[in-house]
Amino acid sequence: MNLVKDRQTTQRAKVIECRSVWKLFGSKSSDAVKAAEKGTLDKDQILKQYGSVVAVANASFEVFEGETFCIMGLSGSGKSTLIRHFNRLIEPSTGEVIVRGRDVCKLNEADLRELRAKHLGMVFQHVALLPYRTVLLNVSLPLEVQQISKSKRLETCRAALQTVGLDNWAERYPGELSGGMQQRVGIARALAANPEILLMDEPFSALDPLIRKQLQIEFRQLSLKLNKTSIFITHDLEEAIRIGDRIAIMKEGRIVQIGTPEEIVLRPADDYVADFVEGISRLRLVKAHSIMSALQSAALSGSEMPQATVDDDLQTMIDLALNHGAEKIMITSQGRPVGVVTREALLKAVRGIDAH
Repeated sequence: MNLVKDRQTTQRAKVIECRSVWKLFGSKSSDAVKAAEKGTLDKDQILKQYGSVVAVANASFEVFEGETFCIMGLSGSGKSTLIRHFNRLIEPSTGEVIVRGRDVCKLNEADLRELRAKHLGMVFQHVALLPYRTVLLNVSLPLEVQQISKSKRLETCRAALQTVGLDNWAERYPGELSGGMQQRVGIARALAANPEILLMDEPFSALDPLIRKQLQIEFRQLSLKLNKTSIFITHDLEEAIRIGDRIAIMKEGRIVQIGTPEEIVLRPADDYVADFVEGISRLRLVKAHSIMSALQSAALSGSEMPQATVDDDLQTMIDLALNHGAEKIMITSQGRPVGVVTREALLKAVRGIDAH
């Protein structure tokens, strides 16, 4: 029973759709794609026979309005190649990439420029700030391209800097900023054009762990506040869990599992995913709605049973069970009983065993 997943996708518009996308690099890629689609040859065999590298293999998923969708995998898994399809920095070998109902591969040059300028913002690992321009003028670059008036773009850019907490640094130069501050400038630059969609390609990977965690939290809060739809690329599962509403895990160009952080951790699709989640603490990740069982009518009479909400985490429920010496916890949603979590279910969740 996953109430959170239902809340995330119910009545939300599809913003991005990836439909059976393949990307192969090589001089014989068209022949290699046909062989790959048939499934008769694996990645190594295609490389040997056709000299083509399979970067993305049959990727399909949807991203909903206001959702942060994380794509993660090891280096070479195809995640950065995949994200570049959404603003057509890379053309797919076959398949469709739909953004707001339009196939980006069929857009003419003018419509593609308009999509990139007004609807998509992208932040890379290396933000490539111009050292001879102030922070404010670096942020203003996208609006200059759009030929927005100087007064309007500077007003907009100051607001974007304020959003990321750098309004007092507007007249400084990039060389005067720390790495974390420069990444905030990159985010402000992406936000300045007020895009519907943010494409984030490992933006925090080069930062120190403490700064990185702080920016992850800030980005999550910012996404929720602005209701931005984001695709976030990372090789770090803890980062994906901290930021993502849903996570897609890639291996050798293929998506092997898509799910909420709880689903990924509690129900890994295979040994590859299980290895990723092995060391992840579940205490603050797993919520009551993921491990509760159906409410029996007899349970309603147990007034002594401690109560938690569907969004309370394992740590909260464990504390409740210990403080009350309880074998069961009543789970409520909007004040109404909807399920029960047993002590056995808590122990299984801590161990990473599916309670259902």
